[in-house]
Amino acid sequence: MQSPAIAEPGDQSGEHVSTSDIAVGVIIGRSSEFFDFFVYAIASVLIFPRQFFPFVPPLEGTLWSFAVFALAFLARPVGTVIFTAVDRRFGKSAKLIGALFLMGSSTVAVGLLPGYDVLGWWAIALLATLRIGQGLALGGAWDGLASLLALNAPEGRRGFYAMVPQLGAPVGLIVASLLFAYLVTALSAEDLLDWGWRYPFFVAFAINVVALFARLRMVVTPQYRRLFESRDLEPSTVRETVAAEGRGILAGAFVPLASFALFHMVTVFPLSWVFLYTNQSPVGFLLIEAMGAVFGIAATFFSGWVSDRVGRRSLLFWGAAGIAVFSLLAPVLLEAGRAGEAFFMIYGFVILGFSFGQSSGAVASLFAKEHRYTASALVSDLAWLFGAGFAPLAALTLASGLGLFASGFYLLSGAVCTMLALHLARRLEGRSV
Repeated sequence: MQSPAIAEPGDQSGEHVSTSDIAVGVIIGRSSEFFDFFVYAIASVLIFPRQFFPFVPPLEGTLWSFAVFALAFLARPVGTVIFTAVDRRFGKSAKLIGALFLMGSSTVAVGLLPGYDVLGWWAIALLATLRIGQGLALGGAWDGLASLLALNAPEGRRGFYAMVPQLGAPVGLIVASLLFAYLVTALSAEDLLDWGWRYPFFVAFAINVVALFARLRMVVTPQYRRLFESRDLEPSTVRETVAAEGRGILAGAFVPLASFALFHMVTVFPLSWVFLYTNQSPVGFLLIEAMGAVFGIAATFFSGWVSDRVGRRSLLFWGAAGIAVFSLLAPVLLEAGRAGEAFFMIYGFVILGFSFGQSSGAVASLFAKEHRYTASALVSDLAWLFGAGFAPLAALTLASGLGLFASGFYLLSGAVCTMLALHLARRLEGRSV
């Protein structure tokens, strides 16, 4: 069946952009972003502690590596402020090209960066600077395609189309995990630390170029621009948006907290725990992660079907309840060998698929149309900062100091915050109505 076009009726001025075209652009763009994300995340566990922090024990080096990892999430809201100004003055094409150029150049530069043995503390300073550059670029890469996709969803299918952008996360994880698993298997430890780890960063740059053209194809069409204007999705200033929508933005930032915290608790943190505290090869766990991500894709698809029947916020609430249960089981499963790790990943990714699949735009209805574009970008930035930015660092600090059970309580706190935020969002929506 042909996908509905989003061009205005009677428009003959350019190519028509169908809903399926938008979906493909969204998936390509998000997959490239998450591939970048997971390449850096995996390197933060396997490579960076030895490459940039060889002067401290492995645990401390990994904690320092996670601290640098978190800098991108701190920089992301700043990137939104900067690139929103670019968008308002020069247009979305200039904003997107600038953001993805910054992302690509920062990513390639990480792959070219000499280690501590060559540059000393300058290597760490440059790594931190480039990580901030990636965060600024992520803030600027918000293109509104996901919102455009949801707005053009057929009646009764909004939950299904809302989950489409979220597919980029498991797809990016699968590719990154398999690539690192291959490199760890094919190369000696010396070659991997010398030059092998750099290869995924160069691949990330190539994928970014493909993603840039896929997204520009949408942004430059006259239909895209007119639809944004007619739907009041042009960017407003950050100051004006925060002043008008501050409470909704704050509530929205905590709604996906549980799923974003779980996002790192089934990807980055368990890899660091297995690598530091067991004798298992990281290859086995990377393959388990890739397998778990396949279950995550299936659950994400299914979340769209369920959401269209029970409502997105109801699904998020019960997803947070499932995350709360998982937080109590996770420490036991991680200490139960390969079988426990496999069950940990499958259960974790199924719950993640249901929750993360509907976490995008769950509170967009709280915002007035003239502020929705910028408010949604700020909600995304703050949700990643509060929910995911410091999750690996906090979880590993708690687990190494108090025991693995403490990381479970950290995840439990995120589930409670999500439930409270959903209640607050419902009250705010009722008041606005």
